[in-house]
Amino acid sequence: MRLKDELPVDHRLATVYRAGAALCGVILIIFGSLGFADQLGFFDTTGSQVAGLSTNGLLSLISIVVGLVLIGGAVVGGNTASNVNMAVGALFVLSGFVHLFILDRPANVLDFGMSNVVFSFVMGLLIMTFGMYGRVTGGLPHDNPYWRRRHPDRAAREDSARRAGPVAAPAPLSLSATPATAAPARIQPEPSDGRSTRRTT
Repeated sequence: MRLKDELPVDHRLATVYRAGAALCGVILIIFGSLGFADQLGFFDTTGSQVAGLSTNGLLSLISIVVGLVLIGGAVVGGNTASNVNMAVGALFVLSGFVHLFILDRPANVLDFGMSNVVFSFVMGLLIMTFGMYGRVTGGLPHDNPYWRRRHPDRAAREDSARRAGPVAAPAPLSLSATPATAAPARIQPEPSDGRSTRRTT
């Protein structure tokens, strides 16, 4: 599986990548902005919550920066948006696993709680799904640009067959065209003259 294939300009998949990146970016920026609006301490670990999630000034700043990165990918679009989505999504999932093991420990400088861990998993998988949509799978349709780029020979053959048009099927045989079996000749009896032959001894 290769990820370096280029997406054609203005392909419909680009809309999915851009919309996913923009949506998730806006959510993160709103979350970070609410944290700054509450004037939370930068390394505060007292359990302050915003929208049901524990946060502090550092986590708010990271959320805004990551949100801007996603929106930047959405502006560029194409493969860039897809790659940004996959990278950020993978980092979110990794963050969820890391903080799952450091909850209630001094290393938890972002003040993560269990709700934050669940959010990291959900958001990470969502962003990764937007990035991998129509690109990373074993069953891509043959009109998919990534499939065509990875199988140029088969794509060329299918294009040639499509331009040639469908092959005409042979016409079915008609019963009327089947030669009829000749009827056996009827033997006509010889006409009798009404006279009989007498045997003489």
